[in-house]
Amino acid sequence: MIDPLAEVVTLLQPSARFSKAVVGAGAWHVRRSDAGQPFYCVVLEGGCRLEVDDHVAIELGAGDFILVPAAYDVAISSLARFPGTAAETRPVALATGEFRIGDQDGPTDLRMLIGHCSFGSADASLLVSLLPQLVHVRGEPRLATLMQFVRDEFRERRPARDVILARLLEVLLIEALRSTAGTAASPGLVRGLADERLAVAIRRMHESPTQAWTVAQLAKEAALSRSAFFDRFSRAVGVAPMEYLLAWRMAMAKNMLRQNESGIAEIAERVGYGSASAFSVAFTRHVGLSPTQYAREQAQ
Repeated sequence: MIDPLAEVVTLLQPSARFSKAVVGAGAWHVRRSDAGQPFYCVVLEGGCRLEVDDHVAIELGAGDFILVPAAYDVAISSLARFPGTAAETRPVALATGEFRIGDQDGPTDLRMLIGHCSFGSADASLLVSLLPQLVHVRGEPRLATLMQFVRDEFRERRPARDVILARLLEVLLIEALRSTAGTAASPGLVRGLADERLAVAIRRMHESPTQAWTVAQLAKEAALSRSAFFDRFSRAVGVAPMEYLLAWRMAMAKNMLRQNESGIAEIAERVGYGSASAFSVAFTRHVGLSPTQYAREQAQ
């Protein structure tokens, strides 16, 4: 059976940029801008407060995991009140390889792992748009274990490190995203897959992208009326059914063009277009470049 979530994460090509262990004590506050980079954080001991972009502040405790596929503004502070007029706290590197924030002496009241990864796909923004804006998983020890593996692999620099990190990050992302099933995840692919009716239609789109799907046909797959399916899909996934299908077809086409293993006519057929010209028109409208121009730019 085709797994849409695994397909999207695999196409994203996640890789590790950095991962670090942080300990905290007392009152502190740090803020950074991330220019749309994927951010993740897991609290191992204690607690802290997190604000990401326009989302409401979240109080995190031991075992909490946060994933933001595209973060722009991240602020983390202690649970202890931090004076609003005070300067932001500067983390201090310790001999152990950890970073300490807040009081530099005495016992700590927080231990967490934070990091950033990058997405190798040239089409990352399109794929990220299919994911929830923020993933918050509470009490999932598997994620903490995976994060420890990522941190250890990042620090050790053993043979085949990059290969291991890539695989670990793929597993981490999938585990984090599927752990949101049944929770109040923001609109995206994960929320759509958590809906049994919608999941059938999404899987059918991924299994047979060449089929000339209509909203009515997809509604029938989901055993819903056309209007009920359209409204339910749009609310859960954040885009209309045909918009999602187009985004997925274009993501597949871009990947094939980057690999330069197939001609335009074959790619058109593999992503559901009856002719190379129809595909070229759709691709150019969606991407802003013709398939040939896109392939040439990627090769350069």
